Amino acid sequence: MKIEFRNGKVHISGYVNAVGRDSHPIPTPAGGEFVELIEPGTFAEALTRAQNVDMLLNHNGNRRLASTAGGTLALKEDNIGLHAECDVSDAEVIQSAKNGDLRGWSFGMFLNKDEMEQRGDKIPRRHVQN
Repeated sequence: MKIEFRNGKVHISGYVNAVGRDSHPIPTPAGGEFVELIEPGTFAEALTRAQNVDMLLNHNGNRRLASTAGGTLALKEDNIGLHAECDVSDAEVIQSAKNGDLRGWSFGMFLNKDEMEQRGDKIPRRHVQN
């Protein structure tokens, strides 16, 4: 994640998530865990269908920081993964950036298609597909 201060805003850019690589283990409600692999093309397909994507603070729907429809958020999938660039004017986020408290991205999704792969003695892998 790259952070720059521009004209009273914070410009944030970087990769939200990689494609074609296992995630860190994700806990399940039942006490197990799995890894997740986003198949290449999944983000690109979702972005072609979306009329708008909002960037939220901590997944809070009441804290919209930027949006693709508003022109303050740009998203694209390349061979590495989902890349984002945004301009944020929220005072709390600007202060957090100045304090060095912004450490990463996460994303929410509506799952259209996935497949769970059982991998012998390794934890299961969920393939998220387009």
